[in-house]
Amino acid sequence: MIHYHGGPITPDKAALMAWRGRHAFVSWAHPEQIELISSVTQSFALDNGAFSAWKSSRMINWEDYYSWSERWLSHPSCDWAIIPDVIDGTEQENDSLVEEWPHGFSGVPVWHMNESVERLERLSERWPRVAIGSTQEFDVSKPSACVARLSEVLPSITLSNGFLKTKLHGLRMLSPYITSRIPLSSGDSTNIARNIKIDKKWTSYGPFTKETRALVLAERIESVVTPHKLLLGSEE
Repeated sequence: MIHYHGGPITPDKAALMAWRGRHAFVSWAHPEQIELISSVTQSFALDNGAFSAWKSSRMINWEDYYSWSERWLSHPSCDWAIIPDVIDGTEQENDSLVEEWPHGFSGVPVWHMNESVERLERLSERWPRVAIGSTQEFDVSKPSACVARLSEVLPSITLSNGFLKTKLHGLRMLSPYITSRIPLSSGDSTNIARNIKIDKKWTSYGPFTKETRALVLAERIESVVTPHKLLLGSEE
């Protein structure tokens, strides 16, 4: 599994500790560190910024995102870009955005966990990677609900050998509770960016500098073994 660490991570010394030789997730809503990211990471992927826009009730000019992503998708270390989506929008709205995407299979469509299994099946038949997105009902702040929903729908895109028809990316899904149970190919989170700044989350014997905190969190996040098949019930 590829762990994409989201930003911005400050200061830059901490960002270097977190990203050098690892993988980064760059949001169109916060692109200010992309030059640094593109020079030190193994690879990086592009996020459309829809979650930040949804939280702030802000509109996004998708034409600008198309131009920005086109520029960076040509970078040798850029893996792919999230196709625009509407969180809590209709399936028709999101299907329209997928059809409008101008950069082919360099894009990854988003299936939201409150959408139909039929839409997940359609996307899995067509696209080599599908991103799983949160909704109000299934937010990653409640990982057990996310795992329950995914355990319900993923059998519909599971092959006879137990593998999935498409690779899955978990948006904001680097919680060990999720990554230890769901066969994700990749995932992202801003765990490092958020938690290296909060002193009360670190004991008196914990790392003092943000650079060391970034390293500790990266190693902890990446230490979880992700299953190659969906784990149901007591199956190991």
